[in-house]
Amino acid sequence: MDIKRTVLWIIFSMSLLLLWDNWARHTGKASMFFPSANQQAQQNPKASAAASASANAGTLPAATAAAAAQAADAVPGVPEIKREVITITTDVFKADIDTQGGELKRLELLQFKAAVHHDHWYEPFLELFNSKKTAQPTQNIVLFDQSAKRTYLAQSGLIGGNFPNHKSAFVAKPGVRTLTDGAKQVQLVLESEVGGVKLTKTLTFKRGDYIIDVRHEITNNTAAAITPSVYMQLLHDGTKPESGGMFSATGEFYAPAVYSEAEKFQKLDFEKIEKNTASHAMKADSGWFAMLQHFFVSAVIPADKTQRDIFTKKIDTNLYAVGNILPVGSVAPGATVASDLRLYSGPQSTASLEKIAPGLDLVKDYGMLAFIAKPLFWLMELIHNVIGNWGWTIVVFTIAIKLALFPLSAAGYRSMAKMKVVTPKMQAVRERYKNDPQKMNQAMMELYKTEKINPLGGCFPILIQMPIFLALYWVLQASVEMRGAPWMGWITDLTSPDPLFILPVIYAISMFITTKLNPAPADPVQAKMMMFMPLIFSVMFFFFPSGLVLYWVVNNILSIGQQWVINNKMIPPEHKA
Repeated sequence: MDIKRTVLWIIFSMSLLLLWDNWARHTGKASMFFPSANQQAQQNPKASAAASASANAGTLPAATAAAAAQAADAVPGVPEIKREVITITTDVFKADIDTQGGELKRLELLQFKAAVHHDHWYEPFLELFNSKKTAQPTQNIVLFDQSAKRTYLAQSGLIGGNFPNHKSAFVAKPGVRTLTDGAKQVQLVLESEVGGVKLTKTLTFKRGDYIIDVRHEITNNTAAAITPSVYMQLLHDGTKPESGGMFSATGEFYAPAVYSEAEKFQKLDFEKIEKNTASHAMKADSGWFAMLQHFFVSAVIPADKTQRDIFTKKIDTNLYAVGNILPVGSVAPGATVASDLRLYSGPQSTASLEKIAPGLDLVKDYGMLAFIAKPLFWLMELIHNVIGNWGWTIVVFTIAIKLALFPLSAAGYRSMAKMKVVTPKMQAVRERYKNDPQKMNQAMMELYKTEKINPLGGCFPILIQMPIFLALYWVLQASVEMRGAPWMGWITDLTSPDPLFILPVIYAISMFITTKLNPAPADPVQAKMMMFMPLIFSVMFFFFPSGLVLYWVVNNILSIGQQWVINNKMIPPEHKA
């Protein structure tokens, strides 16, 4: 029984670690479980257009700095082109593209609402009784952005000579800017010519698709051959994002990442880029690079089997870039060559990411228990496809897991039931040999042998549930599929804590009943601790995702029924005497 108490204390300690990790992210400290989240001191990024232009002066890879500086110079005799911001709207996107450089400077996801942040713990209570629901999310998630709080841009151009780049003026060809009914796609075509080299950028937005096809066509209108390279990069500031508060499923973060067939997935952070110590693959002919954040990702995927250089770089104070350089070879006078790539910018949906590019599903971080969390989520998706509600999916999932583990857990519950029956005998042994611990242990072992009891058996139901419990924690932390998913009534987001604390209270009651069904510790101090344990756990569960508490509540209720049946129906008569 002492071993069982030890196991309970271990579980209690692990739960405290999870709670501390949530609190650490809330207060801006380093996370034990999300080491790649940026921990850099807050600095405001360059917000004005003048500051942005200054920052962009150093955005190309260091190896091509001279060519970049040359390309950035104004071309004598070329009239100034009017700058404008063009908005493309589809059923999933609202994108702003600046003709100055042809950069993607804002991208709004029309089907995902921004999370509601609560400044005070009591605000969820007020929402439930507010008929106007003023705190409900009304703004959409914005990924790419250029504002006083955030700099997040997608830029591309040519290097290797006096060619158009992300600082050059582009002209937008006339065309439809909104995806009309019945149309499958909408395109934006931008053109810029510098020194006789013409760059045509074509951005293709498709219905229901978070992938933007990006095509670069280089036309050589000079009298000599040229050897340009296409570059594309994602810029992001290193400012720590605002906390979602203790009522958020997890702290927000931003981090660059690269993937290649040889080096696989490599998650980076801005601090190492700042210190020029970021280690990652430098060359590849496959893979992608990305900017990660909680639940969402933007990834640039060049064509497969295309040689590319991979770079990360500090651009300016608190501004960093990750990108690729793609050589296109020699372009003869009068010839045109093209380079194609894709930009995925949207939710970290497992089903979508797996189909887009090898390894892209790795951006969905399941933590240390990914080998358990992935099959668990796969099973939950199968159940959800039938039920259609993630809350009831968790209920059915819990029942399925309970049935699958029934043989193991039943053996443990039988052991606990037998232990409860022989508890008076155990107390008598302890009383008889209370001054001789060695004889007490020998007598206890004899009693276990006579009664055919495994003293470790009571630990099995708890031990076999812990990996599933922790893996489900990571699933709820990482799965955008459950973001904002309701269950019923007051539970409107399974990835956020229960706003009324109803599930934690039900959990405390179920734990109290479970304690009564199990044998009481002979030690009075341990007995009191076991009585307080349900209350301690329920308080911790105030801050855990409600989907996780729902799993544990359903599991406890099923365990109570299983224990009651074993105690009253399945214990041999000789053990009830």
